[in-house]
Amino acid sequence: MSSAHTRMDGRFDFEHIARWINPGERVLDLGCGDGALLAFLQQTRQIDGYGVELDPDNVVACIRRGVNVLQFNLEQGLSGFEDASFEHVIMSLSLQTVRQTVPIMQEMLRVGREAVVSFPNFGYKPHREAIAAGRMPVSRHLPYQWFNSPNVRFFTIADFEALCADEGIEIRERRAFAKGQPVEDDPNLNAEVALYRIKKQ
Repeated sequence: MSSAHTRMDGRFDFEHIARWINPGERVLDLGCGDGALLAFLQQTRQIDGYGVELDPDNVVACIRRGVNVLQFNLEQGLSGFEDASFEHVIMSLSLQTVRQTVPIMQEMLRVGREAVVSFPNFGYKPHREAIAAGRMPVSRHLPYQWFNSPNVRFFTIADFEALCADEGIEIRERRAFAKGQPVEDDPNLNAEVALYRIKKQ
């Protein structure tokens, strides 16, 4: 599985994620793309960071950035990592690209004391309007056509929070954004991206 890290301009979410990371933490970034987030956290939080990425070009990009990276498919799980071996496990703009959503979230919370997850919100008003007009939505955070999209799951903020409730996952904090700006009013309708800090209950 490959990350969406390399598809965003102006990753405003990097700074928000960094606020949840204490200096010197061990951090695992799943679907780390070209390593940009880990490099940012190394510079700003002096983390001990590791990435997991499948795409060979992105693996090379990580190495060039000086980011530790392992190449394997997340769908096969994280059996190579011990319980609670990281303070934070991050999956940034990649959860929608995996098929085994619940097992991967469970694995994140097994190997990490907390997890950080972000994803494009399929319930965003312009996406609803596209569906109402009879077309699949295409946007900055859902930039593909229906026939070439790496995304296999299309879900909303409300869907994600319901899943967390069902699976006994505590939502510690949520941030929601549209066009890089915070959204407080009805995020399920008005936010294009959501960012969560979660842990086991």
